[in-house]
Amino acid sequence: AALTAACYLVRDGQMKGEHVHVFEKDPIPGGACDGYKYDIGYVMRGGREMDNHFEVMWDLLHSIPSLETEGASVLDEYYWLNKEDPNYSLCRATVNRGEDAHTDGKFGLSDKGAMEIMKLFFTPNEQLQDKKITDFFDDEVLNSNFWLYWRTMFAFENWHSALEMKLYLKRYIHHIGGLPDFTALRFTRYNQYESMILPMVKYLESYGVQFHYGVKVTNVAFDCANGKKQATRIDTLRDGHEECIDLTENDLVFITNGGCVENSTIGSQTTVAPLKFDLKEGGGWDLWRKIAAQDPSFGHPDKFCYDPELSNWMSATITTLDQRIVPYIKKICKRDPFTGKVVSVKDSSWLLSWTLNRQQQFRDQPKNQLCVWVYGLFSDKPGDYVKKPMRECTGEEICQEWLYHIGVPVDQIEDLAANSANTVPCMMPYIDAFFMPRAAGDRPDVVPEGAVNFAFIGQFAETKRDTIFTTEYSIRTGMEAVYTLLNVDRGVPEVWGSVYDVRDLLNATVQLRDGKKPTDMKLSLVQKVALEKALSKIKGTDIEKLLKEYNII
Repeated sequence: AALTAACYLVRDGQMKGEHVHVFEKDPIPGGACDGYKYDIGYVMRGGREMDNHFEVMWDLLHSIPSLETEGASVLDEYYWLNKEDPNYSLCRATVNRGEDAHTDGKFGLSDKGAMEIMKLFFTPNEQLQDKKITDFFDDEVLNSNFWLYWRTMFAFENWHSALEMKLYLKRYIHHIGGLPDFTALRFTRYNQYESMILPMVKYLESYGVQFHYGVKVTNVAFDCANGKKQATRIDTLRDGHEECIDLTENDLVFITNGGCVENSTIGSQTTVAPLKFDLKEGGGWDLWRKIAAQDPSFGHPDKFCYDPELSNWMSATITTLDQRIVPYIKKICKRDPFTGKVVSVKDSSWLLSWTLNRQQQFRDQPKNQLCVWVYGLFSDKPGDYVKKPMRECTGEEICQEWLYHIGVPVDQIEDLAANSANTVPCMMPYIDAFFMPRAAGDRPDVVPEGAVNFAFIGQFAETKRDTIFTTEYSIRTGMEAVYTLLNVDRGVPEVWGSVYDVRDLLNATVQLRDGKKPTDMKLSLVQKVALEKALSKIKGTDIEKLLKEYNII
């Protein structure tokens, strides 16, 4: 979000680069969009799934030059790649140690389950404040393939926000048919750091933008009076020394409040990634708490970070060191494992999923190695092979659990985990914090009412209709912030409007019921009579043709 704001400041705000300063507490930029080789091996804390209608992202990336192809943009590379090599999975889920779960592209929803989803879809946002998903869905949905696809793709848990669930349904209604095999998704060529962050940084550096690494912002002070809100001072911690930056009304401040990867820890092949809950000074949550205490419109951070047991999950980056593991991957994927795929383990106690995006995932990665990104939503449950929780496991032990679930013979698991792979685990206590049940006002508006020189950006700022846990959301808040404060005479692209397209709505209705017509649902006598009467009214019209085209009748 911060890099995006800087890009729009220099591109559309026509601001001199040397006047733009980016404060980053880490030694490298990018936040959650990471991918790096440490002395312990390759590490990707997370992955980025994108769709074909991230409108703001495309607007930005068409201006960012490629680092590999002269004369091309990052958007050009991304488009060419996904057109030539579209994403899909031939096996979406496994059971019984690597056997195809035969979800077969089906959602497996009963009529009751489909109606529960429809009820949530049409419930006004005002009635979803602080509601949980389980307030709307019971086992008819939660035990279906639909929920397996949904939560392993988006990292939702049963106790998360019903409001955000509804927003996701509406935002991606045009992709319902692509959920069972991941054809809905687009990916970058390399990890998100090398494919997205580095090109943006090089672009900004070419304009003279100033980067300050290892600098923690500990507070932003505000003067809020008479309907006017002004940021007056930034407090920082640089090399252990406190510094203050006084601000005038003409100094613009873009604040990333909260943070989904705060307190993330990284283990190694032989060590555990420790679980750390304490929020310390200089982090996004502590900063937001200090800011929120100054005005009610600045949000309520503790609605999101109050219990990391409800927001954590773990990932691990497994790098294969020889070819002994590859045949087991290929058997499940039913295609070349170097070309990319996503598989969930339906009967895993940790609810493991694993992803092989296009290889190589790192520019310097040897071509005969695979980087597998593994993640488990239930870090507190004992494993099926390793009889302890994921959060208590070393990288090698997490690899053992994964090898067990892809069908490696038990007598070979320990040898392969120790000698044919290097695994780096990552614990993320607040990775799902933005999914916690919330109400209006819990997140500050991007530009709060009365704000004259500041904006909130990132996953915990409020912008209409878009969905969090996406690169698009962060980029949108950055663009919206700059355009609002600088009064840029150009529109921010609206969220893709498929929810307002009757064709997408009709198609999703049938797709969600695995191709069955809504008219095939069990109806009472009164409902049947009413339906027949309604159909008679549209007979011979374009409405009838449209409904037949989309298999509604």
